[in-house]
Amino acid sequence: MDFKDFGKGLVSLGAQITPFASRTLQYTKEQLGQVDDKTQLPPDYIDLEKRVDALKQAHQKMLAVTSHYSNEAYDYPPNIKETFQDLGRTVSEKVSLLSAATTPAEAQAALVAPPSAKPQPKTFNHAIARASLSSSQVLHQNHAGAGEDPLATALEKYALAMERVGEARLTQDAQIQSHFLAGWNTTLNTNLAFATRARKNVEKSRLSLDTTKARVKGTTWKLHTPTSPRTDQLNDYELSSEAQEEIEKAEDEFVTQTEEAVGVMKNVLDTPEPLRNLAELVAAQAEYHKKAFEILSELAPIIDGLQVEQETSYRQSRESNP
Repeated sequence: MDFKDFGKGLVSLGAQITPFASRTLQYTKEQLGQVDDKTQLPPDYIDLEKRVDALKQAHQKMLAVTSHYSNEAYDYPPNIKETFQDLGRTVSEKVSLLSAATTPAEAQAALVAPPSAKPQPKTFNHAIARASLSSSQVLHQNHAGAGEDPLATALEKYALAMERVGEARLTQDAQIQSHFLAGWNTTLNTNLAFATRARKNVEKSRLSLDTTKARVKGTTWKLHTPTSPRTDQLNDYELSSEAQEEIEKAEDEFVTQTEEAVGVMKNVLDTPEPLRNLAELVAAQAEYHKKAFEILSELAPIIDGLQVEQETSYRQSRESNP
């Protein structure tokens, strides 16, 4: 192949093709290392790009994990096999029905009562609550001694507490979804997307500028061999006034797009919204753990009291029946 003729053909073609195709050709030349005078972006601009990229990565990494707060069953044990009846009513509703039952049959009916609303949440705490209540009833129904089985009583109270903890977790999740996930998704999909678009406009205007420079100098496309001399460097005074005007117009567009992108990127980097959203995430988590602590702190002395009572009864029975 005659590379000289091929290069001339591409030069002629470059004058007729669309701006998009011209930019594509320029980009390809750059990737092939055939450009010596690529227009360089200011160091401050490049620094802004790096910071914006870092912010985008931070959002993507955090959202990849915290988005699970939108999935109710993120901590639901996969090995649990709960039935429709298990999920039909809340633990507190079942406890209320059980308290009114006077026979084992009525108690069993209370446990499998038809649902009164939507299926109950599939969270770890709710699952513990349902398992605790079911275990409590198994013990109650098979208790032959006087009074109540203390373990069954404790399990019932634990079930009610775990349901409250589960509800607190759902409240936390709702807060995180509305005050953290929504904000960070907006930053990622809107603000950072605007910055990406602005940066693409800068790159497009830079390619257009370099394409214009190359075209008016007759070097829209040139294939160089290791031994071929480069003769594409021309002084400004050799350019026609029309060519110089065309280059200046492309330079003005490049400067305008760069300034706009700088403004957009600074706005994205300076906004306090992501940090405000993170504070909301921490607040929601703190409130949940505080609520869980309060619930379990109320329950602990009750369970301890039942334990002490049972141990006392056990010792007394052993002393009376040596």
